[in-house]
Amino acid sequence: MIKGLIKKDLYNLASYKTTLIILIIFCGIAIIGTGSPNFGPIIICTILGMIALSTFSYDEIAKSNKYILTLPTNKKEIIKAKYILAISATILGGILGVILTIILANVMNYFRPEDLINLDYGSLITTTIGGMFGISLIQAIQIPSIYKWGAEKGRVQMFILVFILILLVLGIGYLIMNTSLNINLETIENFMNQYGLIILLVLMAIMYYASYKISNKIYRNKEE
Repeated sequence: MIKGLIKKDLYNLASYKTTLIILIIFCGIAIIGTGSPNFGPIIICTILGMIALSTFSYDEIAKSNKYILTLPTNKKEIIKAKYILAISATILGGILGVILTIILANVMNYFRPEDLINLDYGSLITTTIGGMFGISLIQAIQIPSIYKWGAEKGRVQMFILVFILILLVLGIGYLIMNTSLNINLETIENFMNQYGLIILLVLMAIMYYASYKISNKIYRNKEE
């Protein structure tokens, strides 16, 4: 049944084909105009991740969950399908972003050899993982918010929470930079270079798992 629920969401997202084409064109313009190909994967990953979240609006407008729950399925499967779609969109966005960036950069280097784009593949992968982490954080916050308050109110609550998180990060950064704390930045940089990607991937897994558990608890106690 989970497979059928995912297919239902994919059918609803079919209208985004034009958006994806425009997205590819926009990424190409960004690479050509800025000479910074690392922006491509972030843009694609973010948009695909947000497109996956738009399925909640379709369901809310059509009140489809009331009908779905009359079928041989349950709320837990509905939630699983949403998280599978969201995670898949994030991973697909990262993969497509890297592939399209490499293709576009090489095409531009072929037609414009006097102004070569030098791709740093290590930096490209790091930036892509960072973009995936960013959209996974948004998804992990927004999905439980949507189950709690609905698509529109949940989106507002998500922006408030993200704003608070940004303030906390900026506040911690300010305290570190303006206090007498003895912090070896070089040691931290070396540590992140070695283990940063692994840490981000583990944090993504933890965020999705915690978000799923919260969503499951909220939706289980919610009447349709």
